Amino acid sequence: MIYLVITTLIWAFSFGLIGTTLKGLDPLQIADTRLLIALLVFLPFLKLGHTSWLEKWQLTLIGALQYGVMYTCYLSAFSFLPSHLVALFSVLTPLYIVIINDLRQRCFTPWYLLAAILSILGAAVIKIGDIDPREIWLGFGLMQISNMAFAFGQIYYRDWKRARPHISDGAVFGFLYLGAAIFTGIAALLISQQPPIPINATPTQWLVLIYLGVVASGLGFFFWNKGATQTTVGVLAAANNAVVPLAMFASLFIFGEAKGGTMEELVRLSAGSLLIVVALLIAKSRATLSRQP
Repeated sequence: MIYLVITTLIWAFSFGLIGTTLKGLDPLQIADTRLLIALLVFLPFLKLGHTSWLEKWQLTLIGALQYGVMYTCYLSAFSFLPSHLVALFSVLTPLYIVIINDLRQRCFTPWYLLAAILSILGAAVIKIGDIDPREIWLGFGLMQISNMAFAFGQIYYRDWKRARPHISDGAVFGFLYLGAAIFTGIAALLISQQPPIPINATPTQWLVLIYLGVVASGLGFFFWNKGATQTTVGVLAAANNAVVPLAMFASLFIFGEAKGGTMEELVRLSAGSLLIVVALLIAKSRATLSRQP
């Protein structure tokens, strides 16, 4: 659990840093740079002889999905949303963790559909300031793809590692970053049609990129997945949301996104946030009831 707590505190400030200091950089370049730096950090710890070729491919594919797809969509969402809304729309990750885990166990409940509908209504309420409605829906959609990819990777790495307790996390984690860096690098070349690394970044932006790559991505993802292997699915799902209020507070009040907000905007943000939280609580309560004897 301590690994999840440490990572939550680290990630709380990442949203604001990306939305302010890295504003203007291509999101796919940011994604690939962070993951390449994280790969370099863990490359010395990689043990090629500890896994079979099949296991290496499994880990690479998990990384491509959990971090590659997640970062591609998550960082692209900053093009349409302020960072506090990006943080808010990540609140549904626990819902997807519960759904994916239950689908793997061949069970499902219609209450999840209600939770999803409420979350969409919450997003509809939050049309604050001068955000174009089309942009908020694009941002919301990108964040849900990001949430699902991150949730899927957490569950599958948790199961993969628990089936192999003799293998240390550090010995194999580089494979996840390798798969993620390959995915984002190809995405940058094909979608943005730019080099994977932002050569036009300022010195300040490079300092932030190095911090995000080494600490937020490198150590953060390692601590998070290691913590995931040591907890239940319920604790893991709840931990995913601990970062949301901290990240929203940091983005609004430390990075200054609350400046100039009207009372109507704050009311909309509060009401929409409440609907999304209610959706999450419904999903969690039904998941708990479905596990009772």
